Amino acid sequence: MRVDADEKLAARVDLAIKGVRVDAPVQRSKGAGPSDDGHLVVDGANATLPLNPDSPYIVRDGRVFNGRIDLGLSVEPVARPKFYDLKTADGVPYQQIALLHGRDVLATTVVQTCIRYVEDQRCRFCTIEESLRAGSTVAAKTPAQLAEVAEAAVRLDGVRQMVMTTGTTSGPDRGARHLVRCVRAVLDAVPGLPIQVQIEPPGELSVLADLHAAGATSIGIHVESLDEEVRRRWMPGKSAVPMSEYEAAWDEAVRIFGRNRVSTYLLIGLGEKPDELVAGASRLIERGVYPFVVPMRPMLGTLARRDGVQAPSTELVRDVTERVAALLRAAEMKGADQEAGCAACGACGALSAAGA
Repeated sequence: MRVDADEKLAARVDLAIKGVRVDAPVQRSKGAGPSDDGHLVVDGANATLPLNPDSPYIVRDGRVFNGRIDLGLSVEPVARPKFYDLKTADGVPYQQIALLHGRDVLATTVVQTCIRYVEDQRCRFCTIEESLRAGSTVAAKTPAQLAEVAEAAVRLDGVRQMVMTTGTTSGPDRGARHLVRCVRAVLDAVPGLPIQVQIEPPGELSVLADLHAAGATSIGIHVESLDEEVRRRWMPGKSAVPMSEYEAAWDEAVRIFGRNRVSTYLLIGLGEKPDELVAGASRLIERGVYPFVVPMRPMLGTLARRDGVQAPSTELVRDVTERVAALLRAAEMKGADQEAGCAACGACGALSAAGA
């Protein structure tokens, strides 16, 4: 059966919400940000999909089926990387320092604690400290550890880009200065590796130039929602950072890194009206910021999951994704052009499948 592009996109979005039945050797169950799931390659592109035993979708012979219907999508689980078998010079398993995301992205949270993680302050979609409590990572990664792991991941497993995020710290830089040291160390070990750094708007905007000078390729300054009521409800601690600080940081980052080298998450399913979400994405695009729209899927351990919050509907996610993708195409902004980071990887959303 021939499947056209619209049908493939509809299937890709539905998979992002309902998940799939498949054995995925590379998984992520807890940590910073809004996405977990199994790491797969779907139609040649990175994808993180919920591993859901109740999903109507199953992978057989490298294809996705709904019952007997072939959806026209090829699927290949990402293989367990070789670098997972190694330990650092100081005895820490590499897998506790950084993880493979998709087939070719190395990702790490350099500081696994966050000043906003107390219950009345924490983001309701985040489990940054749960992986630390589970013993699957360490609280702070040193530049030397990250350099060692990155070199091995590139050499042994063909990693092509790296993402470094951080829990928010109490200093005015909000964790950015440690990222400067980490970027320098990794690039000393692996010259030319594209790296995205991810931070809250720093109180000291000068650190953005330091991150760029250290060699960071792109930067994510993640707001998750542009709606103040939604921010207060979903991110009570983070919403204390006024939108004016985000805007100043985005504008300065675009000035330093360049247009379409700055991105921000916008989560679908927090209660924001779709027309307002798309309008906000349009304003970000006008600033030169890539709005990475992603469905909010409540991870185990999140306050959202505890409170019974459900993922957004497939129809809502597809509507927003298609409209934002059209705006990005019109602005000639593609996630892949960022070379490193969430938009370049594209796995947690469906914008890349929609041509953005």
